[in-house]
Formats: sequence, structure tokens, C-alpha cells
Amino acid sequence: MSESAPLDPEDRKIITLARSARARNGVPEGAAVRDETGRTYVAGTVALDSLQLSALRTAVAMAVASGATSLEAAAVVTAAERAADADLAAVRDLGGPTTPVLLAGPDGTLRATVPAG
Repeated sequence: MSESAPLDPEDRKIITLARSARARNGVPEGAAVRDETGRTYVAGTVALDSLQLSALRTAVAMAVASGATSLEAAAVVTAAERAADADLAAVRDLGGPTTPVLLAGPDGTLRATVPAG
């Protein structure tokens, strides 16, 4: 997807949900994924002494725990310049290598769309 192309409303929705999770919880990242039925799963970074998970891996885990069998798309809102390899791997494991991962800045502006694979 070109950043100059209009963003699909469903993709805009998961970016907005991810941004909201980041702001609401005061965490470094917010993420949302959309499964094969259109359901969304939203998460923020988990940073406990005994458990460290990125927002995107947490959202994927929530989808799996809820019975999702595939992903249509994923979004992460972060100050980082790129999605972490482990985050892309989690999306790829559930959605496949062509699943789009939308990378947005803290203001919700889409910076890049990359395939999970």
C-alpha cells in the first residue's frame, strides 16, 4: 500500500484503536489486529518483572486465545522506526507472510505498511 493512497476505513479503525490503547494505558506501544471474521483485538505493551511482551505480540496472543484462526491485518502505534522482527513473526504465524502490518507514529499517522513475511 502506498502511503499516498487513501487508507481503508477498517485499517484506519485498527490504527485508531491501537493509538487509543497506547494513550489510555500510558505505554510505549499500542496495537490492534483484525481476524478473519472482522473481530478486533487491542493491546498495549506488557512490562512486568516476570513478563515482557510488545503490544503487537499481546494483541496476536489475545486473538489466538479468543479462537482466531487467521489475521486480515495488524497495526502498531509506536515511536520506533520499524516493527520488531519478533512482532512480524507473531503476525506471520497467525496470518501468513502477506498479512499487512501498518506502522503508525504516536499521532496515528501511517508511516509504513509492510508484509509480515
